Amino acid sequence: MKKLLVFLILVLTVTSFAIKAPTHRSLRAEAMGNAHVALVDDKEAIYFNYAGLNQINRLGNYEERPEQGYYPRNLGDMRLNLGGAGPFETYFSTYNVAKDVQKIYSRASEVAKENGLKESNVLLDSLSAHPELIHKMNEYDHKYLSMKIKMDAEMAFHNFGGAIWVDGNVAPYMDAGLIVPQIVVDTFYVDGVAQVGTAYGFTDEFSAGIGIKFAKRHKVESVQVTMANYDNIQDTLEDRYHDVADELFEFSSMSFAIDLGMLYQVAREVRLGLSVRDIYFKELAGDKITPNITAGINYSPRFFNKNTGFGRKFNIAFDYADAINGQNNYKFLSHINFGMEVEQTLLAWPGYNNAIRFLALRLSGGFKGGYPAAGFGLEVLRFVSVEFATWAEELGYYTGQDEERVYMGQLSIGF
Repeated sequence: MKKLLVFLILVLTVTSFAIKAPTHRSLRAEAMGNAHVALVDDKEAIYFNYAGLNQINRLGNYEERPEQGYYPRNLGDMRLNLGGAGPFETYFSTYNVAKDVQKIYSRASEVAKENGLKESNVLLDSLSAHPELIHKMNEYDHKYLSMKIKMDAEMAFHNFGGAIWVDGNVAPYMDAGLIVPQIVVDTFYVDGVAQVGTAYGFTDEFSAGIGIKFAKRHKVESVQVTMANYDNIQDTLEDRYHDVADELFEFSSMSFAIDLGMLYQVAREVRLGLSVRDIYFKELAGDKITPNITAGINYSPRFFNKNTGFGRKFNIAFDYADAINGQNNYKFLSHINFGMEVEQTLLAWPGYNNAIRFLALRLSGGFKGGYPAAGFGLEVLRFVSVEFATWAEELGYYTGQDEERVYMGQLSIGF
């Protein structure tokens, strides 16, 4: 039990990236293809474009911004979020293949006992006589089982916002091996971020924002588990756990960065956005971070938006994301994010202009880097929200090479 507890602590507190900046996973944004740099009309402005903080309590407010008064009004956001994810398709396929591989080893063990032979010799003879068994083992080899967790504390008001968040990921894989199966957990990372920012509206059409973030990344060496070292795995995992815990609050290893953003309201229904994020002033745990430059456009047709007790929000967004990062996913399509969303208040107290909202539903869809994305959000009494999103991340060098589909759910409380 103690071994399992320590292992779960590691799984839930570490994150793995290919030398990327700490990445906050917004389920609202991910569900619509992560196209958000020009949409930002709530707390997501903290992560995508600080200039969007200027829109809070202006969109939907006829007195402050008459041309945008038809939007559902949003006075502010304060949320605590907890979410988790995993590539469930890979889980199921790996489980089925693992059962077949287990049968291979079990059969070899039975034959060895019946004939007084060495199990390894029987297995090798079986593989020589039946090449299809090797193919089955190859299906089992190097199957990643990436698991993610996110925890956020967020606050956003007109022209001000901040958040503290942790994003975790661990990606173990299994190898059948010719003789002894093994489980390998790739290098761990743990990312924790605290950030705060502000925005200012220079005109009714143009606003700009700036923010600063402090980030910490801790790396842990890979862990390899085989039948030979299984008895020592508790000590190994405990050592890794202490590595993380002992250095978690070592502030000298922190790095800081600034984020910049701009929004321009071209017309009452069209906004342009530009952000330059993750400008780090020192390496993060030895990793040199490339800034993220993203430009986008958002279209919100007035006909579909309603600022009433039964409010409705409708957005279509397009981003060209992470423009200068060519390390991976260097093909043009991998930078393209596109999506749409519709949010409808289903139950409300009529005449109170969204002040008393009992039930609201959001449906979203789009494409992130060429892969489809979708999701929904359900808000109850303006206090509790349940969200779900699915999207894909490219593990290879171009869209379509090596897709990892992610399914993430999140529970939020707040106002």
